[in-house]
Amino acid sequence: MKDCDCVILCGGLGARLQSVVKDVPKVMAEVNGAPFLDLIVGHLKGQGIERVVLCTGYKANFVENYYRDHDFGITIDFSRENEPLGTGGALRNAREIISSDPFFVLNGDSFISVDLQAFLDFHREKKALASVLVSQVNQAKDFGSVQLDQSGKITGFCEKMKDDVQPLVNAGIYCFDQAVFSCMPEDEKFSLETDFFPALEGKEFYGYRSDQEFIDIGTPQRYESMKEDFKKDKNIGH
Repeated sequence: MKDCDCVILCGGLGARLQSVVKDVPKVMAEVNGAPFLDLIVGHLKGQGIERVVLCTGYKANFVENYYRDHDFGITIDFSRENEPLGTGGALRNAREIISSDPFFVLNGDSFISVDLQAFLDFHREKKALASVLVSQVNQAKDFGSVQLDQSGKITGFCEKMKDDVQPLVNAGIYCFDQAVFSCMPEDEKFSLETDFFPALEGKEFYGYRSDQEFIDIGTPQRYESMKEDFKKDKNIGH
């Protein structure tokens, strides 16, 4: 694990969250007195990760200055997008400073306490080009679902589901081989989720199931719910 880079996508504006989180990027939204991103970085260190690359964008200086001033005991480097590139464009923008093969990619506004070593082992055993962590959520209508075959290969994606089903959803953590860059769209700006992943269907593209709780702070309601959960369970992230 110490040789695996982790790229965290944290350049988004977070427009839906701005009514409750103002003047800072959404990854810096306060949870129990510290930025939400601290929860992710601390979890990665606990998993044995030694190098993180933060893909910054909106209010990049705010994020970069904070992580230069705070020592987490791991190497933290930065890849800045000077204009919004989408999740896919931001990742490709960081290509030159991603050293490991394979490497992890995480969304900076969600958290799930996954065993990254087990995820990496799964990715290697499947000889996958790309692997997506999938989990179940209670509020199914807010998320699209991921379909897997019996081998774990991803066969399709569906739009947001009804409340009476519990689909597998993209939990915002990926394991990629470096070869994935050659499969990306030529567009400078693109989304991993909507522009890239559907094009990987039928290739060596797998879903790794987790039974851990998926936490997302993308809306004011989910952000407030997460803060309440954290107050009740101080072990979140450990």
